[in-house]
Amino acid sequence: MEVKIVKDLEETIVSVEGRVDTITAPDLEKQIDSIWDDKVVVFDCEKLEYVSSSGLRVILSTHKKLTAKGGKFILRNLTSEVRSVMDLTGFSRILTIQ
Repeated sequence: MEVKIVKDLEETIVSVEGRVDTITAPDLEKQIDSIWDDKVVVFDCEKLEYVSSSGLRVILSTHKKLTAKGGKFILRNLTSEVRSVMDLTGFSRILTIQ
């Protein structure tokens, strides 16, 4: 898994590439530790191949932390596989997906 974080005036984009699973989810959590005070955070999932329940936990936790502080969390560019996981788990009804 590779993570790239780019901040600009309007939003923070977290690009995630590869797989977010039991092994890589803790690393993703560490890498996004600097975004909690940002107002708009976008997870760009264009190159995200797979997300496990551990990855879903990180996504939901990120959503909860940001919205609790008045921020906004957006998932963008979901692959069909990741979109299917979001739909099956009900996350697509909870999260903002563009």
